[in-house]
Amino acid sequence: MSSDGLRDVVESRRVNAGIGWAIVAFLCVTAVVEVLTDDPVWAGFVLVVAALAVVPAVAYRDPSAMLPWEVLLLASLPVIGRALIAGQTVGGFALSGRVSTYFAVAAVALIVAVELDVFTPVRMNYSFAVLFVVIATMAAAGVWAIVQWFSDLYLGTSFLLDGRPEEEIETALMLDFVAATASGVGAGVLFEYYFRRRTDSRKRLPDELGGEA
Repeated sequence: MSSDGLRDVVESRRVNAGIGWAIVAFLCVTAVVEVLTDDPVWAGFVLVVAALAVVPAVAYRDPSAMLPWEVLLLASLPVIGRALIAGQTVGGFALSGRVSTYFAVAAVALIVAVELDVFTPVRMNYSFAVLFVVIATMAAAGVWAIVQWFSDLYLGTSFLLDGRPEEEIETALMLDFVAATASGVGAGVLFEYYFRRRTDSRKRLPDELGGEA
């Protein structure tokens, strides 16, 4: 198949919607598994990602109105990575507890940015688009930190309050924010140079929405 033929298949509305709904189904199954394995906080996060993914389809009452499948795949990678590297560390650095979180919050910001760009009249220039994703990532990281803190207080988890001195917890939390911000910069550049410049989202939408986009 030629590169143009492959592009037509990848950007097909039907193919895009099918892959998107398959990823949403995967996220929902993963959330159930997380609940069964006593990890309700991460399960809640996965469900938030799945809910954001279906917002366009629900809003327009059209199952083919889905985000580009690449966005949803990127959002699901932290979930897959968490399952594959759970419990592994490199130099005392917990991969499942940190790296997956950075990518996860950046993925949420990327979903929000793409939905605003594709499904609403909002248009952003290059610098603002990158800045928006970075700020959204930082905001998501802050919300996630608060959720973990409440979980430690009321659900008996040990995301933050794990017996370490308060100074170590605060330092680790600040490093988390720095890393999440760096991930946000990467997500912002990806949003601008790939999802806004290289892909044609109009081909993946119902005709009436494609015309608006």
